Amino acid sequence: MRLLPLLALLPLLTGCSSMNPVNWFADEDNSEPPAELVEMENEVTPTIRWSASISDGADEQRVKLVPYVDKGRVYAASRGGEVRALDAESGRPLWSRDTELEISGGPGASEGLVLIGTSNGEVVALDENSGDEKWRARVSSEVLSVPKAAYGVVVVHTIDGKLFGLDAASGQQRWLYDRTIPVLTLHGSSSPVIRGRRVICGFASGKLAMLDLQSGDLLWEISVSAPSGRSELERMVDIDGDPLVIGDTVYVATYQGEMAAVSIETGIVLWRRQLSSYAGLGADYLYLYVSDESDHVLAVDPGNGAALWKNKKLQYRKLTAPVLLGGYVVVADFEGYLHLLSREDGKLLGRLRVAKSAITTPPIVVNDVAYVYGEGGELAAVTVPQN
Repeated sequence: MRLLPLLALLPLLTGCSSMNPVNWFADEDNSEPPAELVEMENEVTPTIRWSASISDGADEQRVKLVPYVDKGRVYAASRGGEVRALDAESGRPLWSRDTELEISGGPGASEGLVLIGTSNGEVVALDENSGDEKWRARVSSEVLSVPKAAYGVVVVHTIDGKLFGLDAASGQQRWLYDRTIPVLTLHGSSSPVIRGRRVICGFASGKLAMLDLQSGDLLWEISVSAPSGRSELERMVDIDGDPLVIGDTVYVATYQGEMAAVSIETGIVLWRRQLSSYAGLGADYLYLYVSDESDHVLAVDPGNGAALWKNKKLQYRKLTAPVLLGGYVVVADFEGYLHLLSREDGKLLGRLRVAKSAITTPPIVVNDVAYVYGEGGELAAVTVPQN
């Protein structure tokens, strides 16, 4: 019953002029329009190495379908049920499987499996070499995150705030971690992050937790941001972006709350700063990068949270989390464009339209190639000149 207020608001979430949460509940005539793209001559020109079509893609629904790259293969799934494996170097099809399911999260790949989650509360494991179904398991609600696996355990975060540990060989439940979610939340979930034999996940309550991967025992839990305000809307502090683990520190950002650095060993908050984001974070060896709720792109000092530069020229273009490609900061937007920014000062250096549809999940960068997936099913491998 806790989901009913959210479900009633879904038409508003997808029907307004902006999918940015700051405008989801505003009158369409009063919402600020996205920044228009001005003509520019690329200082850095991205190149599409290959492209493919994955059926209907996300079918214009707010689901978390992302490419997954592993062992020289790219795995991608469509809302209509297709799961496909392609050669990462050439885009050559390797296998395709029609599951006839409403896929809402994934794929993830590990332990010899390709893992997907569905709107009907199922987790399905396919063989990574053939696409044959190995098992399926029932979980408590829709999966709007990417299932992860390691050391014989599959971890899945469901939209009702539960974190499941499933046996990778059989799909049987090994443990369950349950967090109460607020009455009103963003339509999405943070994906779990596995580091060694520990799993870290952010929740709609603004809490971040680390558990033992094998047993599900809680190792620590902290509040990144505490809800404030009178209305349920004002009190939303969701962690929708995936936690970012660098060395012994976890970095995370909340919507309408704060960005924080947390010790992975103790759960102690090392620093906090006021910053609202639902897209998530990226990083290189120097800085953190974040797209905030207004779609400003910032570089942040990982040592203390101080902002080093901010680019406002892509405001309200519904940006993904930043990723690093070839020495440049890359974000994608609601019109299918990739934008390249300088790491040093945030200057826009180039752009390329990769898809005719929105790109709502961050590109996946492996071996200096960005794998980009548009909501219309366009999958492309993109490279840039090395900086």
